[in-house]
This record gives sequence, C-alpha cells and structure tokens, in this order.
Amino acid sequence: MDSSHVSALQLKHAGIERQIHEEMSRPVPDAAVVQALKKRKLRLKEEIGRF
Repeated sequence: MDSSHVSALQLKHAGIERQIHEEMSRPVPDAAVVQALKKRKLRLKEEIGRF
C-alpha cells in the first residue's frame, strides 16, 4: 500500500489512543469501552506493521 494509507491508519491509531486516555481519565472508566478500543487499536497496529 502507499504511504497515505499508512498515514491514515496511524491517524486512526492515535485517535483511538486519545479515546482510551479520555475514557481512563473519567472517575469510573467503562472497562468494556476501554477493552473494545484496545482491540481496535491492536488491529490497526497489526495492519500498520504489515507495511
């Protein structure tokens, strides 16, 4: 793939990281939300690693 695709994936990865940070900074973070976000982040990281 081209670098623009990788860049888009990296932006999504950073956005998910931000969402995880926001959820974890709440008084009572929702563990299910955090877990789902971490799974999405891992899938993106694996896809980025293929390039």
